[in-house]
Amino acid sequence: MSNKKTSGGFSSLVASISIAISLVIGILVYLYIFGDPGNFVNRDNTLEPLEGNFLGIIYKGGFIVPVLVAINLIIIIFTVERFVTLAKGKGKGNINNFVVKIKGYLEEKDTKSAIAECDRQRGSLANVVRAGLEKYEHVQGDTSMDKEQKLELLKKELEEATALELPMLSKNLVVLSTCASIATLIGLIGTVMGMIKSFAAMAGGTPDTAQLATGISEALINTALGITGSTIAIIMFNLFSTKIDQMTYSMDEAAFTIVQNFSATEK
Repeated sequence: MSNKKTSGGFSSLVASISIAISLVIGILVYLYIFGDPGNFVNRDNTLEPLEGNFLGIIYKGGFIVPVLVAINLIIIIFTVERFVTLAKGKGKGNINNFVVKIKGYLEEKDTKSAIAECDRQRGSLANVVRAGLEKYEHVQGDTSMDKEQKLELLKKELEEATALELPMLSKNLVVLSTCASIATLIGLIGTVMGMIKSFAAMAGGTPDTAQLATGISEALINTALGITGSTIAIIMFNLFSTKIDQMTYSMDEAAFTIVQNFSATEK
């Protein structure tokens, strides 16, 4: 019997394409939205931004800005992807209520109703429980094995079903964790480059105020974009990790219940 597996999430190819598209969008946003001539004095993006024009100020952050814009966009895309995938993995209804129902059916020795409940709930937990219940029914009537052999087969089936589901739940989380790390570092590169320009503006005796302002602006914009992306990525990564841990715990609890029930009823 082949275990049912919850599908969902970006494949490696789609994830790679999404990252590439984000980089292209980041460049286009930088050139044609932040760098729009209307954001600058005399409609010249080599001059200073208009007073209070935030888009022009961001443009002065330099060539690191499109990379940071792309990273923030990647974080948003994969946050939405994880929300959708984990919602699908959770299935319908409350997980805790589902586990309680399964326990109740097993206490009544009603595996058919328990399997039907799995079909209604769907999701990763339901797939694991369903695989265990089907193996439960299969080995229960097998007289060629003793109780210990049956228990081992049941445990193995539950472990295999869980192993099929967990990769889907944690898939692409590495993208968020990577973005959380590199967003700050890339922002720091832009910050350092901006500070270098600022110090260069003060090196000639009489400070070049325009170059000094540009350098400080570049440093602060890159810092802000990097910290923003890193903060969002860390929050989302921890949120999704907590959700996955809760679902994994529910799988272990349901598997333990099935094994214990079988052990108590099988002679």
